[in-house]
Amino acid sequence: MMPQMLHKTACPYCGVGCGIIATPKPDGSVEITGDPDHPANFGRLCSKGAALGETLSLGDRQLHPLIGERRAGWNEALGLVARKFSETISAFGPDSVAFYVSGQLLTEDYYVANKLMKGYIGAANIDTNSRLCMASAVAGHIRAFGSDTVPGVYEDFELADLVILVGSNLAWCHPVLFQRLIAARERHGTQIVVIDPRRTATAEAADLHLALKPGSDVALFNGLLQYLFINGKADTNFVIRHTSGLTDALTACGNLDNLVETTGLPLDGIEDFFALFADKEKSVTAFSQGVNQSSSGTDKVNAIINCHLLTGRIGKPGMGPFSLTGQPNAMGGREVGGLANALAAHMDIAEPRHRALVQDFWSSPAIAAKPGRKAVDLFQAVRDGGIKALWIMATNPAVSMPDADLIRDALRACPFVAVSDVTKETDTARYAHVFLPALAWGEKDGTVTNSERRISRQRSFLSPPGEARPDWWIICEVAKRMGFGGFDYASPAGIFGEHAELTSLGNQGTRDLDLASAGPMTDARYEALAPFQWGRDDGPEKRFFGDGGFYTADGRARFVPTAFRAPASATAEQRPYVLNTGRIRDQWHTMTRTAKTARLMQHIAEPFAELHPDDAIVLGLRSASLVMVSNGTVEIVARVLISPRQQRGTIFVPMHWTRQFSANAVVNRLVAGNTDPHSGQPELKWSPVALKPVAFAWYGFAVSRIKPRCAGLDYWSLAPAESGYRLECAGLDEPSAFDELLGAIFPVRGEMLAYHDRGSGEHRFALFDGDRLEAAMFFSRQPVGVSRNWLAAQLAGATEAENRLRLLAGRGGHDRPDHGAIICSCFSVGINQIAALIPYRVCPSGRRHAASKHSRYCRSSSTLRVAAPS
Repeated sequence: MMPQMLHKTACPYCGVGCGIIATPKPDGSVEITGDPDHPANFGRLCSKGAALGETLSLGDRQLHPLIGERRAGWNEALGLVARKFSETISAFGPDSVAFYVSGQLLTEDYYVANKLMKGYIGAANIDTNSRLCMASAVAGHIRAFGSDTVPGVYEDFELADLVILVGSNLAWCHPVLFQRLIAARERHGTQIVVIDPRRTATAEAADLHLALKPGSDVALFNGLLQYLFINGKADTNFVIRHTSGLTDALTACGNLDNLVETTGLPLDGIEDFFALFADKEKSVTAFSQGVNQSSSGTDKVNAIINCHLLTGRIGKPGMGPFSLTGQPNAMGGREVGGLANALAAHMDIAEPRHRALVQDFWSSPAIAAKPGRKAVDLFQAVRDGGIKALWIMATNPAVSMPDADLIRDALRACPFVAVSDVTKETDTARYAHVFLPALAWGEKDGTVTNSERRISRQRSFLSPPGEARPDWWIICEVAKRMGFGGFDYASPAGIFGEHAELTSLGNQGTRDLDLASAGPMTDARYEALAPFQWGRDDGPEKRFFGDGGFYTADGRARFVPTAFRAPASATAEQRPYVLNTGRIRDQWHTMTRTAKTARLMQHIAEPFAELHPDDAIVLGLRSASLVMVSNGTVEIVARVLISPRQQRGTIFVPMHWTRQFSANAVVNRLVAGNTDPHSGQPELKWSPVALKPVAFAWYGFAVSRIKPRCAGLDYWSLAPAESGYRLECAGLDEPSAFDELLGAIFPVRGEMLAYHDRGSGEHRFALFDGDRLEAAMFFSRQPVGVSRNWLAAQLAGATEAENRLRLLAGRGGHDRPDHGAIICSCFSVGINQIAALIPYRVCPSGRRHAASKHSRYCRSSSTLRVAAPS
């Protein structure tokens, strides 16, 4: 038997940048394991990474170019894109065209797209969905350091005595880094502070959780800066030798006597946090979207950095501010100038010397002389007619951008839209005049850079399907057809080699990014490239700024004044609640990859609105009912999740659901296009909204082998199951006959088993083909109470005649217990399975609870017993 080939590659999800070993199997499947030698994860994987092998199906892939809905050849499709862009530029100038790209692209793809737009078209209208996740960190770094430099490395999380997580649900959004942090705490007692309005899974693990008012981060860190200064915690030597602007920064903090009122935090919590930071020299402050996605995001970043500059806690083992990027190659995009306000190789588009250096290196006919339009402004210009030709690559802005209805209007009105992606089944691709099928993860070849500046190879281990092609090839072929030279690359190795050479050109230590150590890049060297980290230190962990050496004109870091600005008021009677959006554990962006595996949909299969119990009482909302969320113009509908993890007056709705998986749950339809004035990053964590119960006449749940027909349903949410689909639905009007509604949703024939209780409004159906369950559907006047995961599992095998009534009951018997809500997606372990193994105590009061919580709940002890809780 031939030995199986092991392919070392990199995960395509978050910015942790985990190493993966992919092993194709003879049956066509691919085994996925963590790479024990990769310095980012040392073999660990999260649920999404572990399930990557289940996302490689071609069922939804577009495998040949399209012009409109017509199949086309590559030559025709590429020629049309080139002609439309050339004609538009000729008629309206270079600023009339734009690219909108993605942190899902590889560095080589990003590089040639940036080269084409900025160096050959001669405009800077290329921006990226990374604008939505880390642009404020970039702007904050540049203001403080003179460069977009992340000073620290992952090892600092393990060396620190104190780790502060600000606006970061690390446990769900960067799970492997969270695992490393928890392991470090177990080894030497690292203390963890979480600063987040929500009590997230990360906050549950914290030694101190500060549930501050949304948007008040700047006030809190301004208070910390003053506390540290007044209490003599400044590193005077570092401040005098390596910084400037401290006095102005302290003055901008203002009067902080009302810090408790501003932040909503108890005084003892604030004092505990300040004392911890003052006492623990080895402190890391890691921040993510809760900081960046704000109209004051850049000031939040600089308020954090100010505290580290004052104490000299930067660039040393176990110390520093740390930006956690959201996407696998947001950093790589920054390196090659993928942002509209950047130039390649961390050079400054506003600096004439840098522009001349890049233009000469590229031998380009024109170089962009000013920043281009950032994401929100870019799409507004599309809508208003200023941009007339747009190319979108590897992203879905009709869902992920704020003011999502505006984005759809812009795409509908744009004279020419090209889309490069792996699937046409997205909200964005439906507006494409030309669709260009790109390679997906497992097929693409290139590099990515993670949050600690570590470059890894993403290697192909699958053959290109159909006519799909690499993004870099597609871009270069369009460039050639536009008449441009400089795009004759034979492989991504040549592109990476050119990029590395540009980073060292005219550098001599004046810029942070220098990949000269990568050396001349042959195909063989590129193929064998091991993960490596760029940085200034000579040691294995390359930190910046421990001894100063900032990239400002005088080499000093800047303290940046950050006066607190409250977000727009949400106290108006019409919109009294604050909407926050973000990720959930097992989903990624707009679900084009993660929704292909039933395992990842078991955790949370439906869009939800999480709100505090007190707000639910006031609104008359019950758990599992449906609620309308409105910004006054647009509304969405989601399932109610009542939880004390939310603050009163706030709700959380996840960002992932699209029109392919839900009737009306694209949450960014509710989010205005407000942006940070420095970074252009939109405010996705603060949207004033109103909530209203929806009076549905009936609710339904179904599992089926075939895809349900959802058109015409007032509410629906669809998810894959192991052997089919699961459907949540509801209607505003009661149908004349539920069996007719069933037939409209599932037009299949077979033996029908039914139960009706017209008095209570209960109607249950099970449809069989022989001993195989084809579909089961449950209708009720209240949200349907059945065992969803158990029912979905019944699609996988035969159903004995004596067990058919169990299907109508909607749950297994005592010999077939429901596993409950999925806690561990990697092994499909449910909460009931875990609970069954937890020892509990029965106390004199008759109370039953986990033995580990006995001292918390009861004063007297009793016999320890082991059994399944009731």
